[in-house]
Amino acid sequence: MTTAAPSEVDLDSAPGVLEGACTIELTAEQCDLPYWLEHVAGGMLRTLREDDRYDLTPTRTLLAPGALREALVTEFSFRYLAEEKAARALGELVARAPDTASLEFFSTQLVDEARHARAFREHLLRLGIDGPDVAATIERVARADSEAILDPLERFALDVVRGEGDFYGGVVTLTVLVEGVLAPAAELSERKWRPWDPAAALVERAANIDEIRHLAVGSAIVRRHVADNPAERERLAELVAAGRALWKGLPMVDMLLRRELLFQEGLSEHAALIGGYEVWPGRRLVDTDPQERLETAQRWSHETQQARLDYMLLADGSR
Repeated sequence: MTTAAPSEVDLDSAPGVLEGACTIELTAEQCDLPYWLEHVAGGMLRTLREDDRYDLTPTRTLLAPGALREALVTEFSFRYLAEEKAARALGELVARAPDTASLEFFSTQLVDEARHARAFREHLLRLGIDGPDVAATIERVARADSEAILDPLERFALDVVRGEGDFYGGVVTLTVLVEGVLAPAAELSERKWRPWDPAAALVERAANIDEIRHLAVGSAIVRRHVADNPAERERLAELVAAGRALWKGLPMVDMLLRRELLFQEGLSEHAALIGGYEVWPGRRLVDTDPQERLETAQRWSHETQQARLDYMLLADGSR
């Protein structure tokens, strides 16, 4: 008999990225293979097939050529490449997992990221891109950003996990330096696309629920390791500092600003269609501008990352 899904994996009751990434506590033992098979496996793709919200066709503004459509295609193409790279990198963690719980959890996360990649790619099809043209579209709109941002992150992570055989360093890299930074941008994406394309927002929502679990469990694994091995704290904190230095040198802000400028062009053209929709409490989407949205996502990213570092005992002054 199937039991009710835990709140953290329920599409309606799970918290958003900002709350969940900062507050939810889960362990690899809790999120084991039976948990994933019963409550997660197939859930995202099944939801996208069966949920009434996904039956909604993207608005005409997204089906016709224009800035708004190009913004969504660019964003989902980049997400596809990011999720695909994450799935491949996770294979290195699975190979080096020190115990059964970690092995099972990161095996499920690998499949999660592959599911996400598939969902983002399939939504490009819903936008009217012919199947044979999807790969070429992704290449055209996202390959340069992937090479400038994702490739250096991938090399950094693989140097840690594969080159140095450092499992816990790899978990820190994925948990704090990749998922912890990108998750808040995904939260903004979910919110800003909801009035234009509810199905696109649902794809983001389903993926974000998984990312919260990944952040929580990865953080718990590192926290336990640092608590049991205090001498590791300095080494892992130095790794975080090196990763942050890498991030500062990547053109992430430039990419996000280009996206938001494109989105703003479409927003200005079609503002009347979404009326008083609030992108966050008390702030209408039509009243925001690219700089405000970018600064908000950056603030969310900093807060999320800091909360995870505090929890993992890796922040300055952590005990």
